[in-house]
Amino acid sequence: MLSSGLRVPAGDVDRIVTRLFLTHGDRRRNLTNFWVLLTLAAVIASAGVVADSTATVIGAMIVAPLMTPILGTALAIVLADRRQLVFHLGLTLAGAVAVVAVGYLLGTIVHMDVTAATNSQVASRVSPRLIDLLAALATGLVGGFALIRSDVSDTLPGVAIAISLVPPLAVVGLTAESGAYSESVGALLLFGTNVAAIIATGTAIMVAARLQDAARAAGLAVGALGRRTVATVGLALLLVAVPLGYGSWQVLQEQTILGKAQPVAQRWATEEGWQLTDLQVRRGALHVVAIGRPPEADQNALRADLDEAGLRDVEAVVTLVIGGSRTLPPG
Repeated sequence: MLSSGLRVPAGDVDRIVTRLFLTHGDRRRNLTNFWVLLTLAAVIASAGVVADSTATVIGAMIVAPLMTPILGTALAIVLADRRQLVFHLGLTLAGAVAVVAVGYLLGTIVHMDVTAATNSQVASRVSPRLIDLLAALATGLVGGFALIRSDVSDTLPGVAIAISLVPPLAVVGLTAESGAYSESVGALLLFGTNVAAIIATGTAIMVAARLQDAARAAGLAVGALGRRTVATVGLALLLVAVPLGYGSWQVLQEQTILGKAQPVAQRWATEEGWQLTDLQVRRGALHVVAIGRPPEADQNALRADLDEAGLRDVEAVVTLVIGGSRTLPPG
């Protein structure tokens, strides 16, 4: 019953093809719209990341048209249309490069480094995990379902918000300009994960909806969906899953370290008469920030306490902020 509910009527094929293939019909108009919207979305996303504004970044997600050529790639795979496949995959890559370039250029006029250490929008996009792949797969299914079913197409703005395409690319450009290349790689991995997931789930739902049969009934030339093509899509998902799995393992390790270190550091700060203001794990090292008045807190005591808590192999970087605040009257 699910299959029959998904099945695409022959009369809907032209709507789907027109929606996803940017070379269908008035090619110049479709491509012009794509590049104008993509450029504006890149500017909005980059500005939103620099300003650390979630609302602005969401606006860029809604405007961004990158979902269209990605799902167009999935449609080309299902219809075995090599020309459309090459075109839309190439358009996706060219669009990605353009967004990265916009982010990089905007970074050159910002008088500060835009990195994960100081910006929550960057921090949320440079360490992708397996849960991000799961979210991308679910979002891709919703997007494909909304496209083949005209009665639920109103959900597409929600899909645009749920999937992160342009913001990670803006982060790639901004962090690269700031010299944080490892963060650029992480954001690029998130984008690649989302693209692979959308193509895979889009292909799967179109096959389940028997779009090939509907296209033949509508008079379109449809080739055979080869096993090699399906295997390539699956391999792409596997390739992104491996680093995401490693990223998830790293996050688990960091949470374990923080869980053990939090009570130790808090007790140490209290005993020394200082205040613990920040505790993070970055690149395997525990970073402790405390504030207080002279004399300095005993850092050796903290090291000994961490060793007793089972964190002997964890490097600790302690930052002591000495002093307080006072008001300086004018004049």
